[in-house]
Amino acid sequence: MKTVGVLAPQGDFEAHRKAVERAGARAMEVRAKDQLERIDGLIIPGGESTTMLKLLEAEGLTSAVREFGLKKPIYGTCAGAILLAREVTHPPQPSLNLMDITVERNGYGRQIDSRIAKIDGDFEAVFIRAPIIRKVGESARVLASYGGDPVWVEQGRHMVTTFHPELTEDSRVHRRFLEKL
Repeated sequence: MKTVGVLAPQGDFEAHRKAVERAGARAMEVRAKDQLERIDGLIIPGGESTTMLKLLEAEGLTSAVREFGLKKPIYGTCAGAILLAREVTHPPQPSLNLMDITVERNGYGRQIDSRIAKIDGDFEAVFIRAPIIRKVGESARVLASYGGDPVWVEQGRHMVTTFHPELTEDSRVHRRFLEKL
């Protein structure tokens, strides 16, 4: 059975752990770089991207996660999508530069503007202070959109969503990630 690590210095890592298990894999919370050697894929959960970057740096995980992503799949939700992007705006900030996407932080507005929406017909998507993917490079592929904006994108072994599938009982997004392991 494959093991998916869920980056756990900040964010809703517990919900992702449960979602990975519902989708059929083992889950492990990751807080140290030596744990990356024991997993087949990594999820970077939502949270606050600036805080997450500071915590990754403080724990010596920034370059380790980037190196991991050069060999194995990473899936980022919300703040995780921001961290995987090539370019981040509103305001600009560093990222891991693992996917050819441009992401605008808090693109849909503040906390009060958070929402649950239907995408692609029957798919429930929970947006919480969600970023907007403003640009998708040629090597990336849009899997779902909302209001004309990409909300689920994959590029090779990596994948991002600007919504939180871990907050629903629907396992389709996590199962798609498991196919990349």
